[in-house]
Amino acid sequence: MRQAILITAYKNAKQIYDIIDYFGKDFEFYIHVDKKSKMDLVEIHSLGDNVHVYKEFIVNWGSVNHLKAILLLSEKALEDQRNGYFHLITGQDFPCKTKKYFTDVLDTEKDYLAYRELPTASWTNGGMERIEYYRFYEIFNAKKIIGGKLIGILFKTQKILKLKRKITLQTFFKKLYGGSTYWSLTRNTLQFIIGFTKMNPEILKTMKFTFCSEEIYFQTVLVNSEYHKNIITDNLRFIDWKSKRGSNPAFLDETDYEKIKNSNSLFARKFHEINSEGLKDLLIKK
Repeated sequence: MRQAILITAYKNAKQIYDIIDYFGKDFEFYIHVDKKSKMDLVEIHSLGDNVHVYKEFIVNWGSVNHLKAILLLSEKALEDQRNGYFHLITGQDFPCKTKKYFTDVLDTEKDYLAYRELPTASWTNGGMERIEYYRFYEIFNAKKIIGGKLIGILFKTQKILKLKRKITLQTFFKKLYGGSTYWSLTRNTLQFIIGFTKMNPEILKTMKFTFCSEEIYFQTVLVNSEYHKNIITDNLRFIDWKSKRGSNPAFLDETDYEKIKNSNSLFARKFHEINSEGLKDLLIKK
């Protein structure tokens, strides 16, 4: 059985090279690059026939296109019958277990997906406002000053006027769930969610003009299905949301090494193209 690494990326091609180099030829790689990214893809394409690169969607932060890119990668990876286990990461992640651990120790009969029932105290206002109001991340780039302001103004206007969406995810599910975007899933589970999406396109449509739908869709669909019995509520990712060193989540460095080493995590994020190189070297050497 081969394992597939699904990567959503928009910058720092070297980090992607390093991930591919770490795992080698025995793993398959499916990479979606933000359509507005200027990252050079020529070298990535030339890394081998186990590397598959797509550039289908403009992926503004917070927009539904990130979810669509993930679903695209999942569908493409499932086309190869050799792929039996699937890991979703970003281009700013890096593995923190050995290849032997991935192939010989990791329980690839289980699904690893972090989730909690919504509303949750972990998210602003329980997280329900993500889907109850129109959030225009597909139209405006929240990472630009003007785009971010327009998204905020339109959101606040709807709240003041009490204009909620008529059809939301609650229309289809009694309970909603949310959590981290990133997961490690079995073939059967990933096949189910792709099949469910194709059979229920109206549900995916309700995720348009929401906020970070990729943190709700997989959790809600899977936990409301029979596949919830196979889920371990831990995505095996080391992410620091507290330190806020240069980013949120924080950019990791050598001071995080011991915590990462002593964790059960498969991958860690975020890695900065300069400040995290020392940590990456430690992980590779140790």
